[in-house]
Amino acid sequence: MTSASMPILVAIAALYNIVVFCAYAYDKAAARNGDWRVRESTLLWLAVLGGGIGAFVGQRLLRHKTRKPPFHVVLPALFIVHTLLAVTTLVAPEAALAAIRARAAAIAGS
Repeated sequence: MTSASMPILVAIAALYNIVVFCAYAYDKAAARNGDWRVRESTLLWLAVLGGGIGAFVGQRLLRHKTRKPPFHVVLPALFIVHTLLAVTTLVAPEAALAAIRARAAAIAGS
């Protein structure tokens, strides 16, 4: 990872989290209108796959999925994990990349 690719990575992550936030907003609107909803498993997977920040912000700002058992525990935890990963990647990109490569090598060797 070079310093030139860092802004692209940040932009992709930010855009993905905006998409996840919009998915939560769409589901909230659908709930109010009685329309077809986004599956809960889809909302959770969007959060797990890098959209934890957008999902958590959507949950709090839209007051959506605040009492559902998996959401009120999983989303705050993902928010913390994804925020720590983002900060680590921005502050020490070489260390973050080395950790990712080491984990990938460990998985491939198993």
